[in-house]
Amino acid sequence: MAEQPTEPQARPEALRLLEALLFAAAEPLDEATLAKQLPNDVNVKEMLALLETEYATRGVNLVRIGRKWMFRTASDLSWLLTKHTVESRKLSRAAIETLAIIAYHQPVTRAEIEEIRGVQTAGGTLDVLLKTGWIRPRGRRKVPGRPITYGTTDEFLTHFGLEEVSDLPGLEELKGAGLLEGGLPTGFAVPVPSDDSTLRDDEDPLEPGDLDLALAPAVENAEGEAGAEAETAADDTAEAEAVLEVDAEAVLEVEAEAVLEVEDEAVLEVEDEAADEASQAVSDEASSDDEAADEAPSEDEGGK
Repeated sequence: MAEQPTEPQARPEALRLLEALLFAAAEPLDEATLAKQLPNDVNVKEMLALLETEYATRGVNLVRIGRKWMFRTASDLSWLLTKHTVESRKLSRAAIETLAIIAYHQPVTRAEIEEIRGVQTAGGTLDVLLKTGWIRPRGRRKVPGRPITYGTTDEFLTHFGLEEVSDLPGLEELKGAGLLEGGLPTGFAVPVPSDDSTLRDDEDPLEPGDLDLALAPAVENAEGEAGAEAETAADDTAEAEAVLEVDAEAVLEVEAEAVLEVEDEAVLEVEDEAADEASQAVSDEASSDDEAADEAPSEDEGGK
């Protein structure tokens, strides 16, 4: 007799819910977000560990990226999807150096990056890294000028297959990989990186509208939104008043030019009339002289 197929073993309902949440998520989820979607009596950490073990030998693994969890293709099968899912992006040497400095020295400012590299960093280099989503602005340093500080993101960890930023290679690993040559300066050391999102004592939080690239945190409360709308309306009103003021000035300027032009024409007309009168007077005087000259010989003849 043929063996009857065994029925699938029942799985805990909480485990099934957790599995569904992670499978349907468009981005990695942290434990707090998962806990909100599960019954209150569910131990999220225990369920995640159980699910991680269950998927460890499958084609899809449950992995932790930073403080968040997600399903991803097993690393030994990634070559099957490489040509379909991976898009190669070649960064410039300046961008690679800047990314490495931010990863190891975060939080770090642009001036500190330039000091470590020894050359000036072009603004476009940071823009490229921001657009890739591998770095983010953290806050502002509590120094004159309040420069922005930068750190890495979860996308950085995901792309480079890191669980935490502290998994980056240290000094000996870099030497072993041939990335650091011999003859290093005395006391040279590779810092132990940390991507703790908590602002440090020398950092201030970013403010809404701090950056034109919309990288600063958005206003979440109604009062903040109302204040932003009022500020925008005030700016629009001020701009409209400025435009009207400019238009009024332009009109006054045109009118002034027209008045000056009329005055100039009037002056020229008066001058022309005066010139005509003077010319007529000279002509009349000349005619009088001619008549007097004609009459003089007649008088002489009469005397004779």
